Amino acid sequence: MLKMIIVAVLLSSSVNHAQRSAEQAVLEAERKGCLAYQERDLAGIKAFLTDDYTLTDSHGGITTKKDDLDDFLNDRIRYATFMNKNMRVRIYGEAAVVTGQTVLTGVAAGKSFNVEVQFTDTLVRIRGQWKLAAGHVSRLAPSSNGGNGGHN
Repeated sequence: MLKMIIVAVLLSSSVNHAQRSAEQAVLEAERKGCLAYQERDLAGIKAFLTDDYTLTDSHGGITTKKDDLDDFLNDRIRYATFMNKNMRVRIYGEAAVVTGQTVLTGVAAGKSFNVEVQFTDTLVRIRGQWKLAAGHVSRLAPSSNGGNGGHN
């Protein structure tokens, strides 16, 4: 009986470690994705997004990987800040759901913006790499830091 308990504890510990490891890998992918957008790293953005990636904004608009890349290539948007916070990760085999908030500042279409959004991201593990397949953002009320809405 003692051997069965020890085996169960070891298996549970191993599963918990694998779960934490996957969660950390997803958070790292999110961090690198944000940094790629902030630093205008087109190769990093291409690597972070699946080819069929879509983002639904708080107005129901849908953008794709091609749209995001075109925005950068045509200098329609520049992020000074692109930072996720308060993230929660749930792993489902080769898929993960991440929720949190994103702080965005920069210039879009010649106008400054300072926005905070609530997001839900769905990532998939492809050949060992976590990639963003779909996202949804909803704008949060402007904070006391003077956020003016702007871009989502």
